[in-house]
Amino acid sequence: RAALLLSRCLLKMVKGNIIVPEDILSFCCNGLQGSTSPPRAREPGEREEAPGAMASPSAARNPTEVQMSQLVLPCHTNHRGELSTGQLLKWIDTAACLSAERHAGCPCVTASMDDIYFEHTISVGQVVNIKAKVNRAFNSSMEVGIQVSYEDLCSGRHCSICKAYATFVAQGPLGSKVRLKPLTPQTEEEKIEYSIAAERRRMRLVHKDTLKDLLTSSPRETELETRDGSGAVPAERTRVESVELVLPPHANHQGNTFGGQIMAWMENVATIAASRLCHAHPTLRAIEMFHFRGPSQVGDRLVLKAIVNNAFKNSMEVGVSAEAYGQEMSVSRRHINSAFMTFVVLDQEGHPRTLPMVAPEPGDGERRYREASARKKIRLDRKYVVSCKQTEVPLSVPWDQSNKVYLSYNNVSALKMLVAKANWALAREKEKVRMYTLEEDKFLSFRIEMSVCIAAGRAFSLLSNLRRRHEWDSHYVSAELVQKVDDDDMIYHVVSQKLRNENKPQDFVILASRRKPCSKGDPYVVAFRSVTLPTHPARAEFTRGETLCSGFCIWPESEEMSKVAYYNQAMPGYLNYVTTNVAGLSSDICSTFEACEKFLLKNKEDLISRLQDF
Repeated sequence: RAALLLSRCLLKMVKGNIIVPEDILSFCCNGLQGSTSPPRAREPGEREEAPGAMASPSAARNPTEVQMSQLVLPCHTNHRGELSTGQLLKWIDTAACLSAERHAGCPCVTASMDDIYFEHTISVGQVVNIKAKVNRAFNSSMEVGIQVSYEDLCSGRHCSICKAYATFVAQGPLGSKVRLKPLTPQTEEEKIEYSIAAERRRMRLVHKDTLKDLLTSSPRETELETRDGSGAVPAERTRVESVELVLPPHANHQGNTFGGQIMAWMENVATIAASRLCHAHPTLRAIEMFHFRGPSQVGDRLVLKAIVNNAFKNSMEVGVSAEAYGQEMSVSRRHINSAFMTFVVLDQEGHPRTLPMVAPEPGDGERRYREASARKKIRLDRKYVVSCKQTEVPLSVPWDQSNKVYLSYNNVSALKMLVAKANWALAREKEKVRMYTLEEDKFLSFRIEMSVCIAAGRAFSLLSNLRRRHEWDSHYVSAELVQKVDDDDMIYHVVSQKLRNENKPQDFVILASRRKPCSKGDPYVVAFRSVTLPTHPARAEFTRGETLCSGFCIWPESEEMSKVAYYNQAMPGYLNYVTTNVAGLSSDICSTFEACEKFLLKNKEDLISRLQDF
């Protein structure tokens, strides 16, 4: 009773802006919980919940994790009573920034935001739940993963809205870069995201080159289409220019314009440009990568420009840019950001409507028109190959120059995901060779590993050359290098031995992707997956085989000792072969790996001369 009375008195004092000593507040809170009755005994296996932690099935939380819940009010919505995408972008950027600063321990700024695909709209009265946490820290930048969902308080329904990846840079005094401490993943999910973050970073760095390559290889002629006899709308009619004055509420705690605020302003002018084309209220479906090229501060003027670059049958791309300048117009404008947004117009049943065509201006307008078509192809490739789950991607995806980056990403990330799985079980052990299995719903995977007296880099160079695999793997007859994509990716035509109950040998078209360690503790990776090439169709003398995910991971244990592991998701045609080895009825896999060790030891000295053939 005394504690209860004291708490009521303290509440009145706090409401009256009377400063209360911290020790009295602590006594009151502790007294309310423990003065009248002893603490409840925890059940067996129950963990103590961290103070202030949100209720969660798992007690252990990532220290960088930030959770935000926002109730959608009328002031957050558009004319349809749906949450404005600009407002959602502000919340996403805020949560991601707080997560980044938790890890860095210093101010952070948004460097980029990857593609965002919005799956649903959110209505007034619903709750937006955002969870952000750092996936991986590099030297001075880090990747933050963001998951957004909505909750209907009346029905209790939860639904995913989007998933995003943002890159933040830590800043010290006077804008200097800060070297970040490494992040150690704990759970299986965190290990997967940590491993694949390096691949996503690589994909961001080559994004511009991918667009240039596609434009170079495509014809320069631009033909304007007409549908249902309708004429094309001049792109100039959709042009929008607006200026915003950066005020203190628009700035973050560092005095720079909030990245989410800039994204919201850009979304606003892009929506106006899209409306001018279709004379309706468009819905934003996707945003391509945001790249922040420089900061702006309180007092700056931000000039926002938008124009419809191209209109396809049911969607349109709007290009938008942001430039900043100070009070004096004589100072040249600073380019802050550029982005490309995809809009659709929905009918009463929620289906996309057919849009009028766009007539670009000669010169820059035609360039933007062509680039929009190229970006649409890249978006489709990226969404089809990268965003799909592994089981949703066909085994042999057609390879071409436009999707080479994303196929390479999918190849390496699939192997890294398999490596990060937590439920590997030791199935066999023969001398130095250990064989593990992983049983999942649709796949039986195996891993075989051993320690070899060879430097990790030398083993990596030897095992990444499929033309030499027949020297230690009796299943391989030959491997022809079909195409050298770049230094890290190559395509081979492989011929293997006949399988049991087969009359013809098998052949494969395999993409081999290799990666050196991104940071200390990472393995050397050599990943394999099937692709299709028009120059190498299936032939009558072979049975065309396919591999979904396989490859090597090599961890340095010392300067002259490495742990070499081979992973494979067994396809149906190989299940009998794999299960026979797992059950101990055959030692073929172990014997093959022992032959691999002998091959590595034999060739570790004359590697330099052999590299000329690679």
